[in-house]
Amino acid sequence: MNENSHLLPFSKNACDVYHRQRRYYSYLPSCRITITILCICFFLVLTNKHFQGIQSTTTIPIISSSSTLDYNNENKYIHSGSVFLDTQNKPINAHGGGFLFYNNTYYWYGEIKVGETYLPISNEEWGGTRVDLTGISCYSSTDLLHWRYNGNVLPAVTNDTEHDLYIDKVAERPKVVYNEQTNKFVMWLHIDSMDYKRARSGVAISDRPEGPFTYRHSFRPNNQMARDLTIFVDDDTRAYLFYSSEDNAAIHVSELSDDYLSTKGNYSRIFVGRYMEAPTVFKKDGAYYFIGSGCTAWKPNAARSAVSYKSIFGPWKELGNPARGLDANTTFHSQSTYVLPVVGDSSSERFIFIADIWNEMNLSDSRYVWLLISFEEERPTIHWHDEWSPS
Repeated sequence: MNENSHLLPFSKNACDVYHRQRRYYSYLPSCRITITILCICFFLVLTNKHFQGIQSTTTIPIISSSSTLDYNNENKYIHSGSVFLDTQNKPINAHGGGFLFYNNTYYWYGEIKVGETYLPISNEEWGGTRVDLTGISCYSSTDLLHWRYNGNVLPAVTNDTEHDLYIDKVAERPKVVYNEQTNKFVMWLHIDSMDYKRARSGVAISDRPEGPFTYRHSFRPNNQMARDLTIFVDDDTRAYLFYSSEDNAAIHVSELSDDYLSTKGNYSRIFVGRYMEAPTVFKKDGAYYFIGSGCTAWKPNAARSAVSYKSIFGPWKELGNPARGLDANTTFHSQSTYVLPVVGDSSSERFIFIADIWNEMNLSDSRYVWLLISFEEERPTIHWHDEWSPS
């Protein structure tokens, strides 16, 4: 048996749909087709193949990788859906990202998506395509526009098949926080097996925000399943872990230890039976806000939002989909990953909704959505803007 026989290349699976849509080409009587028509058909097929990965994910106009925006020179605006470039004019590769503001600098950590996208047999039922684990990237910026690449700060392991970070494992949604007591930077991740049955949280630490990070271990917080996650640090420096649990049927909120390396044991179950993932949490005017998504694998869905006025443990009141306008029912074809407070001299607080436009057929070509959050009374709302300035 071939050593890769347990993997089903996604390209073979996707081609069924591709060829069904274009099968009529093979039946055209070639003897009756003029050279002009042949040239036109050839051009259309090439064009369709070039944009196939983008069309399968979103209908929002997206700038292709062959015509990226240059964020490093003249551009002073954020364009959601385009290819974000770093200061070396290379596409930013930081998916499922988390952000840290430290010493007047923003740090962006995310999953590195490179290589072939394939569909493991164990994930065929729900369409869980993947790329092999490469590691976690880090970028830094002082203006949210010009991002410097700091490298792969938590690389995959290639020589130990049992390691949590081995290339056939899952390490997703990195979130980094700074611990004032220990002067350490602590990264939390969703750690899993290829079939997503391990459902654990992983922890890594560093002396610097730019890394490198040293991986410590993974575990199930409070002996509960843990998948998509985020970390929230409150005004009193107490930190909390939000994670999808109970096979994604509920979100758990766990207080972290004083060093942020483990959980204390006290936790609450929120949104029970609502099947949510991709949690984000932020605080405004003393109230805690939550934005997440439903559970539809790589397919986008309508976002969920909620507020808690009394405690981060709840009770939480659901507020519905915060997205407004065209394509709101798919959150502009994206899935939440973080809400970033903008630090500046603005007279009012500003928050950026950050999300991923997943390209399930070519994960390395997934894009980003960055949109400002506004408020309609108690409700956070998100409107699409072709461009906007973070300054």
